[in-house]
Amino acid sequence: MTKPMNGRARRARIAGLGILALIATAPVALALQSAGADSASREAKLGTKVMCMCGTCNMAAANCNHPGSSFSGPCDVARGELAQIRDRVARGDSADLILQSFVQEYGPLVLIEPPHSGFDWTVWIVPAAVPLLALLAVWIVLRRWRGRAAPAVAQGPGVSPELLARVRHAAEDDGRA
Repeated sequence: MTKPMNGRARRARIAGLGILALIATAPVALALQSAGADSASREAKLGTKVMCMCGTCNMAAANCNHPGSSFSGPCDVARGELAQIRDRVARGDSADLILQSFVQEYGPLVLIEPPHSGFDWTVWIVPAAVPLLALLAVWIVLRRWRGRAAPAVAQGPGVSPELLARVRHAAEDDGRA
């Protein structure tokens, strides 16, 4: 048979069980808290990848603020897009699925950054390739110019030493006068 516990032992056991319960539930609480922060950061990240489709600001939905307009802050279109992102993140949809749904609704122009596939690669390659090709063309032209033979000095009839002496003497006489 078990002995009845006195008040002090009973309180110690209850305190121990309480501490054990806190330790056991702490990872769950931290996971829920980080999941909330993670979903908020996912929303913000996706909001910067989607263009505000109001047609006036040409900004990301998360950054829409209509500078120079009669009002400041995100427009109704941007708020709607952000709410749609928030709902889909809460449902657990992947980022690719959310972005694809925006592409289906608005077309490929809704993406701030064009996809890295197919013909869209030209958007990424051309800005780097054009200056490199220009430098290559300049280098080739300079090498060709440098490789050309120096122009030959014109060869005419020889000048006699007597004529050369007369011209020098005449030039000295003009210099004294």
